[in-house]
Amino acid sequence: MRIIFMGTPEFAVASLKVLVENHCNVVAVVTAPDKPVGRGQKLGMSAVKEYVVNHAPHIPLLQPEKLKAPAFLEELKSYQADLQIVVAFRMLPEVVWNMPPLGTFNLHGSLLPQYRGAAPINWAIINGETETGVTTFFLKHEIDTGSIIFQEKEPIAPNDTVGEVYERLMYKGANLVLTTVQAIAQGSYPQMPQDENQELRHAPKIFKETCQINWQQTAQAVHNFVRGLSPYPAAWTTLAGKGCKVYKTRLVHDYEGEKLAIGAFFTDHKTKLYVQCEDAMIAIEELQLEMKKRMSIEDFLRGNKL
Repeated sequence: MRIIFMGTPEFAVASLKVLVENHCNVVAVVTAPDKPVGRGQKLGMSAVKEYVVNHAPHIPLLQPEKLKAPAFLEELKSYQADLQIVVAFRMLPEVVWNMPPLGTFNLHGSLLPQYRGAAPINWAIINGETETGVTTFFLKHEIDTGSIIFQEKEPIAPNDTVGEVYERLMYKGANLVLTTVQAIAQGSYPQMPQDENQELRHAPKIFKETCQINWQQTAQAVHNFVRGLSPYPAAWTTLAGKGCKVYKTRLVHDYEGEKLAIGAFFTDHKTKLYVQCEDAMIAIEELQLEMKKRMSIEDFLRGNKL
């Protein structure tokens, strides 16, 4: 079975690596064009390109600017793929996903139909879910709506960050991609329509301006918000008049003082920085003041008088 793999970030590398190491016939890889990165604005490779260059240089690499460009479509067609696999890539036009005879399947970081969209892992944690997972499904016109092939669940612990869940789903998803390929190769695999008869939660793209902490929420909601954005792109607030990213918080059970104004803070200047939320205090345990490095609350209070 001739396979074309499409992906860009680290999340996609795990799936490609599993396919290559299990001797699947990956005839080409499609990834994003090189982009300027860092202060020097030197061209940087995607994580997927880096993997191919260093570990699978025999696989042809395609980096189209436009997915509808005739030259790219002709080149894609020339590989005569039976199946295409998409993991963390951009939205495909129908002329691309409909090209191979066995179709194109996608790996999504949620239990579809829940959390369709660009940031499923973030939103599952922000919304306080105790379970998420990965889904393989066939692409069709409407985004993240195609028939489900396989799903696998993953628990979310009360203090899990998006970084921790992302890593677990990356490897769990890679194994699910391999299972899906093997089932398709054998010609025996389910295609279950997504159940639309339930209340659906969505996962839209996250922007910096939507990462600001709203202290008027409950302490639990703020805690979920912080861990759902940690370590990237990171929730933020203002502290002593400066922008401050917050990476780790803790629900407070030992504060015995009077309730403060919402958003006001209490500190012992040594180990505690508590902020008043709508119903209770929350402790900030790791933060990064603008132009400074990330640090524990103890290190921060040692060098900053509030």
